[in-house]
Amino acid sequence: MISQFLRKRTLTLCMILLTLALQAQDRFGGLALYTVRDDMSKNPAETLKAVAEAGYAYVEAAGYTDGKFYGMSPEDFKNTLKSVGLKPVSTHQGFETMDNIDQMIADVKAAGFKYFVIPVPPMGHFKSEDGKMSMSDDLEFLTNVINTVGEKCKAVGLELLYHNHDFEFVKNKDGIVPIEYFLEHTDPDTVNFEMDLFWVTKAGADPLAYFEKYPGRFKLWHVKDMDKEGKFAPVGTGKIDFSRILKEKDKSGMIYYYVEQDQTWGKNPLDVIKTSHKGLKKFGFN
Repeated sequence: MISQFLRKRTLTLCMILLTLALQAQDRFGGLALYTVRDDMSKNPAETLKAVAEAGYAYVEAAGYTDGKFYGMSPEDFKNTLKSVGLKPVSTHQGFETMDNIDQMIADVKAAGFKYFVIPVPPMGHFKSEDGKMSMSDDLEFLTNVINTVGEKCKAVGLELLYHNHDFEFVKNKDGIVPIEYFLEHTDPDTVNFEMDLFWVTKAGADPLAYFEKYPGRFKLWHVKDMDKEGKFAPVGTGKIDFSRILKEKDKSGMIYYYVEQDQTWGKNPLDVIKTSHKGLKKFGFN
């Protein structure tokens, strides 16, 4: 009887381990947690568990305030991610100043992230009026800030990236395309970029043209689709040809990518991210 019981327990354990292994094999890609920001503000631990169950393997944070990530210390946030099998890869760090940047970098490092991402032009140089985003024309100042932060990140083993919207791809009053100015006045050894494929498309630019002109500079991607009205859509339900872009991932320098959807138009974000994860497979992401 005892040996039969042990055989049954062993078989049950093997089945559990096999199930977990199969689930792990089907987990790939990353999620930008900005997509589920409302859920993260209410119950971050349960939300992260749901993100993992939706098939994602790693995340990008966007919820740092007063030295904490989603209300948790850097170490606690790192441990919470580990407990559900998610890897911390990058984090959007807004509101940087020269007064808080060193502490911010230390917290990003302590939370286990690899990439420190500047999400918009820092220090008051980002503008948003009536739903339209723009930036100041003081590109020299902004580039000096980005370079300084990049050097600080490198000193502690982090990598700095700048994340784009559409306005960086539009010529300013001086006839300069801001993203090109940033690319040409930063050192790839200390500063690189996260390309948001939706916003590049929104600006009427071609991601492949930038991969060709600035190879290796786009370490991370935001993979978000665009519907026929030009609004955010789940991956695979819109009009962006991600398979065309994905073919040039090596030229771009892409190492990690994230599903992101800024607005879900009344649909539950936790349902939308499942649709997008299925869409990733359609284009060959893995």
